[in-house]
Amino acid sequence: MATVTISLPDSLKAFVESQMASKGYGNVSEYFRGLVRDAQERENEARLEALLLEGLASGNAVEATPAFWSDLRKEAAQLLAAQSNKKSP
Repeated sequence: MATVTISLPDSLKAFVESQMASKGYGNVSEYFRGLVRDAQERENEARLEALLLEGLASGNAVEATPAFWSDLRKEAAQLLAAQSNKKSP
């Protein structure tokens, strides 16, 4: 695990310590790891939302019927088989 050193003014240090005490973090590292994980999750959710919106704006909708999924699985299997054949010597 990598180490990161962070310098904080006394007022922020006091805030971090109060957050640790009130939210049950065992140490400063746990607190900051939690903050970073939360930020990472927000970034992932924003990316997913952007991709979903891009998909919605990309064209006509297709109904996802059982036949659609069956055809999609067949197409995926064919693409994987073709890709495997290209990798074989």
